[in-house]
Amino acid sequence: MSRSLNVIFAGTPDFAASSLQALLDSKHNVVAVYTQPDRQSGRGKKISMSPVKELALQHDIPVEQPTSLKAEEAQQQLASYNADIMVVVAYGLLLPQTVLDIPRLGCINVHGSLLPRWRGAAPIQRAIEAGDSESGITIMQMEAGLDTGPMISKAVTPITADDTGASLHDKLAAQGATLLVSTMDNIASDNFSAESQDDSLATYAHKLSKQEAFIDWNQSAHQIERTVRAFNSWPVAQSKLEDKVIRVWASEVVEAESSQSAGTIISADKSGVLVACGENHLLLTELQLPGSRKMSVKDLLNAPKNQELLANGAQFS
Repeated sequence: MSRSLNVIFAGTPDFAASSLQALLDSKHNVVAVYTQPDRQSGRGKKISMSPVKELALQHDIPVEQPTSLKAEEAQQQLASYNADIMVVVAYGLLLPQTVLDIPRLGCINVHGSLLPRWRGAAPIQRAIEAGDSESGITIMQMEAGLDTGPMISKAVTPITADDTGASLHDKLAAQGATLLVSTMDNIASDNFSAESQDDSLATYAHKLSKQEAFIDWNQSAHQIERTVRAFNSWPVAQSKLEDKVIRVWASEVVEAESSQSAGTIISADKSGVLVACGENHLLLTELQLPGSRKMSVKDLLNAPKNQELLANGAQFS
């Protein structure tokens, strides 16, 4: 029977909080939590804590929020917890080699892809955007390179035709939490091995940006539809119509040829707004106008001003 391990947990967003909760529910002992400093958020610019910090405080776990782990003082503080292992999940800070070497069993990372595919900051969204048929979780031993360490365990999940960045995020967060606990148990009993990654198969998942959320209508409808799903719920695919930025939350591909230029509205009715693309058409089914909530096109078209905005022949840019 494996013994319990003393763990330092480092993570910040909801994805990481799922893994922290699983550790708290396990036999392992979380001795400290590291998370990003509190930040301003929302229109009111209120200071908010990360989901990981909120969870840690609920369980009376010490919370550390250094802006860097390069300083000797920060490293001494981390070492003072005498942890067996450090678990890192979407933390947001680089760990220098000196930190990786502090815990007796090193540091492991829960990553939202099937490494070596999609190393980097946005593996969930990039997998959908690229049209991958599956994703999953890889738990690896951390080293100085970006997501390059030896792989300890993996779990696979299919990417369905209606998966969004948000839905796949939630699936992988739950899957990662489950896999983390079983992997920790195996590490505690020294019943594990690590497989080196094949660097020749590596792809890089660049961080998402608001700028790339603007739709290029010259792309194929299939590519745009994948982007719409990948960028739901952030940064949300969008396009300009007249002087308004329209956010596109959901869409469907319509196989059809058109003589209309890319970005032209072909029709708008309760089924959606049909737009010409570089190849085939895209039916926009859920939109968000400036200053409003997202809603179905059927509901949007109840307002005459929206019927005018989404009229046949109007041009997205």
